[in-house]
Amino acid sequence: MLNMNFTQSVSIDTHSLKWVASPMPGVVRKPLAREEAEQGHATSIVCYEPGASFSSHGHPKGEEILVLEGVFSDQTGDYQAGTYFRNPEGFSHAPFSKEGCTILVKLHQFQADDSAHLAIQTNNAKWHRVNDSLEYLGLHHHKDEQVFMMRSGAELKVDLDEALKGLEIYVISGELLENGHRFSAGSWLRRPALNKKLHNDSQEDCYQLGSDTVVWIKMNHL
Repeated sequence: MLNMNFTQSVSIDTHSLKWVASPMPGVVRKPLAREEAEQGHATSIVCYEPGASFSSHGHPKGEEILVLEGVFSDQTGDYQAGTYFRNPEGFSHAPFSKEGCTILVKLHQFQADDSAHLAIQTNNAKWHRVNDSLEYLGLHHHKDEQVFMMRSGAELKVDLDEALKGLEIYVISGELLENGHRFSAGSWLRRPALNKKLHNDSQEDCYQLGSDTVVWIKMNHL
């Protein structure tokens, strides 16, 4: 197992990790959290070399994908960088990439009654302007779980105090500051659910986005 204690904080610079071979030629990955070798809960950065493919397969408890670079494809179409997917249990596909791609993948993590099937091109979506320096794009909401993106035009603080049941952040571009600690593009952070009996305002973390920063965020899912 790898990083499967959800009561502990995890911070990883994914750019510093070495690629690990997968069972399919031309597909390599950087495991961030994994329950078992080839099944169960997993979060990874996966790279398809040009022309690489996987045979058709399904995903018990769902699959979540954010295309980081290149073009990711399956029988439903071609999806460029910036596309966010949710493929629920029961959906099968045979993914491939003609030109190569890099994706953030989360497997086996859907709630039992969450069957949302989504494909959102975030670069073309209508973002909500929070203020002059911050935009917000909601991607998915199921019960307490929320998935969204934020992008900044200037350095500013952001409010993530509602993440009482866990927080996960991937820095797509720019940089994120957490209590003064800097996390550059490619950083993956996971923070545990808070103990409500011990939590008070003095314990709230301070998050700040650097100028021209884009982050993917998932909260209240642990």
